[in-house]
Amino acid sequence: MAEPGLTGRHIGPYRILGEAGHGGMRVVYEAEDTRLGRRVALKLLPASLVESADARVRFEREARAASALNHPHICAIQDIGEYDAQPFLVMERMQGETLKHAIDGGRCR
Repeated sequence: MAEPGLTGRHIGPYRILGEAGHGGMRVVYEAEDTRLGRRVALKLLPASLVESADARVRFEREARAASALNHPHICAIQDIGEYDAQPFLVMERMQGETLKHAIDGGRCR
């Protein structure tokens, strides 16, 4: 579920432009990196999980694991941080269909 009223807000130097997608317990927002003038994808740990130490550890583990990968079909992790006690990670903004959409459409076997 998207955090209410994030469009237009700043999370650190990132201005939220709108929701880019969601799945599981995460929402990914399209944002503008105001320092570098580029579009990025910003993923927040949901407010409902901020108090969960286990959720924070999983979120950080996801960021570390993804940042170790380098492949044209995997978005690069560009930043991690915390804003108002809510962890976030910033990724390269990629265009295209989701893996779920490709699998459902029969393009992945």
